[in-house]
Amino acid sequence: MRIAFASKDNIYVNQHFGWCKEFYIYEIKGDSYTFVKSVNSSMEIDDEIEKLNYKIECCEGCDILYVQQIGPKAALMVKASKIFPMQASGEDEKIEEILQKFIKMKENPPIWMRRLID
Repeated sequence: MRIAFASKDNIYVNQHFGWCKEFYIYEIKGDSYTFVKSVNSSMEIDDEIEKLNYKIECCEGCDILYVQQIGPKAALMVKASKIFPMQASGEDEKIEEILQKFIKMKENPPIWMRRLID
């Protein structure tokens, strides 16, 4: 399972999807996770739909997109690309802690997660 985090610092989830300049991608395998890569997503695009499509392309190959905020139109576009969008519950959510929660969730996964781990 691959997760793209919208972050300024690769420590906290602290970026809005549409304004994110970099995504940090991690992969969970078994009961551990590894950092895969960072993807620069700061290309200046004026058209809103083109910009959102570009951001989604930056997360290609990911199963989950974890952001501080995402608009309804963008969330629908992300879902349509087979990536599950998730919003942080606060401003101080650490990427490491979220990854640990996902690993724990795999023991008794919610329905939406089952398709990602099968």
